Amino acid sequence: MQISYWCILIAGLLPMLTVAVAKYGKRDFDNSEPRAWLDKQTGLRRRADYAHRNHFEALPFFAAAVLVAQQTGAAQTWIDGLAMAFIAARLVYTALYLNDLPSLRSLSWCVGYACVIGLFVASALHS
Repeated sequence: MQISYWCILIAGLLPMLTVAVAKYGKRDFDNSEPRAWLDKQTGLRRRADYAHRNHFEALPFFAAAVLVAQQTGAAQTWIDGLAMAFIAARLVYTALYLNDLPSLRSLSWCVGYACVIGLFVASALHS
């Protein structure tokens, strides 16, 4: 299996990582209304929930870009490299979000977004 496909899997697991941070160690977690409970959190837990939501928002665009690049026959080295760079940017994004560094977090978000655009550009240049 191509590295880029593994990156889709990793991107799909990132939301679980961040929501685990939001929920970890809180005994009052309400699984019957998890979103309402998460909405009441503050600080690190709140930022972890926001990162969780953003990972879900980024996933479809990234997965589509990888699949389009594969389907159009773009260079595999470019696909894998951009996919790995996206994952690296998202991991940095998460760390920056959790540590409340919003300007750097936004920069990391832009890098990840640029990787997705790069996948589409690689597809367009090949076809």
